[in-house]
Amino acid sequence: MKDLSILISGIEYKVRKLLDQQIKIESENFKLLNEKKELLNVIEKQKINLKHLEEKSKILKIAKNFETNKRTKDAKHKINELVREIDKCISFLNT
Repeated sequence: MKDLSILISGIEYKVRKLLDQQIKIESENFKLLNEKKELLNVIEKQKINLKHLEEKSKILKIAKNFETNKRTKDAKHKINELVREIDKCISFLNT
């Protein structure tokens, strides 16, 4: 009979220990789930920020390309003016 009560006490101790471990694990799981939610929110904010930066980058590339095209047009226009001036000078020399 004494052996049986010792066995029951041992089982009760082990069950209490398992219940304590279960509570600790559930608490840790809850904290990890909250941390996961926070990290997912951070990821979403970073994705939105990345999209905005990509849009700004595209706009800057377009603006730079437009500026380069404008410079090219200005240079062509100046060259054409110089060629006209040279043609006028040549025509004066020929007369």
